[in-house]
Amino acid sequence: MNIFGLSFPREYVFALVIGLVDGILTALTLAGGKVINSRDSIDIKLVLRISMATALSGAFIFFVAEYVRLRGELVHAERHLNLTSPGHLATTQLGRMVFRDALRGTAISGAFSFLGALLPLMSGAVLPGPHWLPIAVAILALGLLGVGLARAVYGDTIRWTIALIAAGILLTIVGVKLHVI
Repeated sequence: MNIFGLSFPREYVFALVIGLVDGILTALTLAGGKVINSRDSIDIKLVLRISMATALSGAFIFFVAEYVRLRGELVHAERHLNLTSPGHLATTQLGRMVFRDALRGTAISGAFSFLGALLPLMSGAVLPGPHWLPIAVAILALGLLGVGLARAVYGDTIRWTIALIAAGILLTIVGVKLHVI
């Protein structure tokens, strides 16, 4: 699948997209209050801490969801094959493949979640500019991601872009109200 001219194996696109979107949106939620309510720019140590927390949380959630989904497919296949012992496929080579596939997706999702949080927040730590620069970079990144995803799935570019930008704005407002950091 092509996103912005870059080709990704189809089985990893879901993990990549989930990671990026989760990273950006979680960073906006966690850091929104700090970025908006403070006149100081965000420091690199805080950016790394937020990015790491985002990646670890996102990776764990992705692993649980993906492993359950893949194991569910094995259970579904068992039912269609009328196998007499439930859970048999999960103990075979297929079950081990499902576990490895979930781990690979988790690594990809976690890495892109880290990058999704890191890049917008780091803009505020290393670039001169207004203190709200990381928010603007994150919203812009979501808009560009919306364009790329819409093109990849032959969707409506305007709808995808608006939906991701709206999610970013909404979660920034939530982050400002919660003022987590």
